[in-house]
Parts: sequence; C-alpha cells; structure tokens
Amino acid sequence: MKGKVAVIGVGMIKFGELFEKSLENMIQEAYLNCLKSVDKGIDPKEIKAAWFGQWSGGYIGQGSQSGATLASMIGNLDIPVTRLENACPTGGDTFRHACLGVASGLYDVVLALGAEKMRDKPSAESMMAAGGGGADTGWHPSWMLGQGGPVIQAMHAVRQMHDFGYTMEDFARVAVKNHLNGTLCPFAHFQFKVSIEQVLNSPSICWPLHLLDCCPQTDGAAAAIVCRADIAKRYTDKPIFVLGTNVGIDHSQLWDRNSFVEQPATVKAGKGAFKMAGIKPADVDFAELHDCFTNTELLNIEDLGFARKGEAAGMLKEGQFDRNGSRPINPSGGLKAHGHPIGATGLGQILEVVTQLREEAGGRQVKLKNGIGLQHNIGGPAFGVSAVNILSRTS
Repeated sequence: MKGKVAVIGVGMIKFGELFEKSLENMIQEAYLNCLKSVDKGIDPKEIKAAWFGQWSGGYIGQGSQSGATLASMIGNLDIPVTRLENACPTGGDTFRHACLGVASGLYDVVLALGAEKMRDKPSAESMMAAGGGGADTGWHPSWMLGQGGPVIQAMHAVRQMHDFGYTMEDFARVAVKNHLNGTLCPFAHFQFKVSIEQVLNSPSICWPLHLLDCCPQTDGAAAAIVCRADIAKRYTDKPIFVLGTNVGIDHSQLWDRNSFVEQPATVKAGKGAFKMAGIKPADVDFAELHDCFTNTELLNIEDLGFARKGEAAGMLKEGQFDRNGSRPINPSGGLKAHGHPIGATGLGQILEVVTQLREEAGGRQVKLKNGIGLQHNIGGPAFGVSAVNILSRTS
C-alpha cells in the first residue's frame, strides 16, 4: 500500500439528529462537500468506481439499498458501485476497499462514501435492528440473550475494573476529554462539555456504564476520494498517503472468547496495518479510535499498542491522550461526542485524520511529529470485527 494510494479530498455533513434531511440529502451534501475539498478541482467523471458503506439497509425504514442507491444519488450510472456492510467498521472498511481498488491498479480515482439514518425510527426499533434481526423481525440470538452493545461492553468494563483496578471515574474521564474536543469540532453531534460528576450521575444503562458513557445514535454522511499516489499532485498540493490498512476478525459469540480485557479483532487489525505501513505504534502522532463506550476507548488504546494492558487509565489521567498531550486520542470528539452513524463513522474519522495531517483543524489541531495518524473501528456481534487505516503526510 505504501506509495500507491493518496487521499485527495474529504467531505462530510454535521452529524446529529437530522430529521429534516433524507438519506438522499445527506449523501449528496457529503459528496458535493468532498468534491469541493479538492483544491485544484476534479471532474466527477474522473471517478471510475465507488464503494457505498451502509449498515442498516432496509432495517430502519430506508427500503432496500444497493450500489445503485449511491450511483443514482451522485448522478453517475456509468461506474461500478458496490454497497458494503461490515457492522460498526463499515465506514473504515469501505475506505479500505476503495484504497485496494486503486492499489490493485484497476482504477486511478475512486470514491468511498458512507451514510446512515439512525434517528427516523423510535430508539427501541432502531436498536433492535442493531441486534442484527432487523426492525421487521425483532429477533437475533445475541439480543435474545441480552447481549446488546451496552451489555457486552459492561462485561468488559467490569473485567477491566477487576483486573486493572479501573474505576467508573476512569471511564468518565474519557467522556470528559472527548466532549471537550467535540466543542471545537463543527461536525460533532454533541458540542457541550461534561464533568466526571455529570457522567457518574447520569442514568445507569448497564452497570458500570452510565448514559454519558455511551455514544449517541446519530445520522450522518461522509466521503473520501482516493487516487494513485503518483497523480495526486494533479488534484491537491496536500495529498495524504495511505500507509497501511487491515481488517481483523474474532469470534462472533461471547462464549467463544478467552478474555474480556482484550478485543482480538482490534489486535489483529492493528498488527496487520502496522506491518503493512512498516511502522510501530510509537510512530503514530494521534488516533481516531472507536469509543462507542468510554471503557472501549481504553481497550482500544491498549489493544493497538499505545499503552500496556492496565496502563491506559493512568495515562489518560495524566493527560497523555488530551488534545495537547503526547498522543492525542479522538481530537474530533470521538464517537462519544462526534456521533456514530454507522456507515459514515469510519469515513468521518478519516476526514478528521486528513484534516489534522493537513494542519487545517483550527483550534483542535494537534502537534505533529512524524505526520502519521490512525483510524480505527470495532463492532459486530461480540465486537468480532475491526478495521484500521494508517495515513501519513509522506508516502
């Protein structure tokens, strides 16, 4: 992948409860914003293929979706378009597939776009769809056993507390950090600060996790245009290069798991991406990690090698993961404040990584040493699938 693929444009819309916008509105707005971001300009006809990331399909009242959905919405029926779904890493994996399309030599310029409407149905119905059975059936083996996302991560959180001495205050600090970052991000769903006390006093969802330990249900769309690295300067003076990409897989059922203080899918995805990039975790300046729950961010930090097991909470308390810390984590606000429109989440993180590497993030800009950023997602049944993408200012 090194030296083969570059990002030349990124675009998205503000995430939130977008009842006033249709799926079509969101896709078209993100696509147009992405085109506009290419500073030397691009003819849409130069895009020769596209990948469309969307998790829910018809589950949340959107009807049947396919590659033709994106093709018609961007007004281009002359290119191959593939719809991709891979649970919560859908956006990150959509970006990966677009990069592979270019790296293979098949295409010169391609589009990756993800979109999700999470809020046009009642919460209970959309959450039932998240269980995998769909709003029309309301059934899934994991949900019948009470294994929704909050429950699964609560199990991990309890084990983190048991094995490492982590506390609910440690988890709450993740929310405090990410909400503070979110106040500076114009795309974030939540743009307000929270305190440790507010997190701990918010309603209990599944002990030890509280409401403010959980990311919101969010609508949104985001996109990226990638091309051959050797032609990137035709389109922009600030191309961002893809160094590594990988997807890791683990068991889809909890009873097959060996540990609740490690998520093997993330470990595998990270190791593969780092190997492809030819770098180590210490070389990464900052990361956008999948903090669907506050304790999950601490798991991710450790699973990706940014901290040893049991040390992430202490490093967080010391401020090492703050926006101005030694390794900023989630300068966008993370899923916790930025939001989690599943198909768009990973691509929204890609936009933040590209924006930071171009040093165009304004008040939330992090300090760059090596010019390398990382994007990460995890999800699916028992959190058994993860995507990692590593980007750099240099090829």
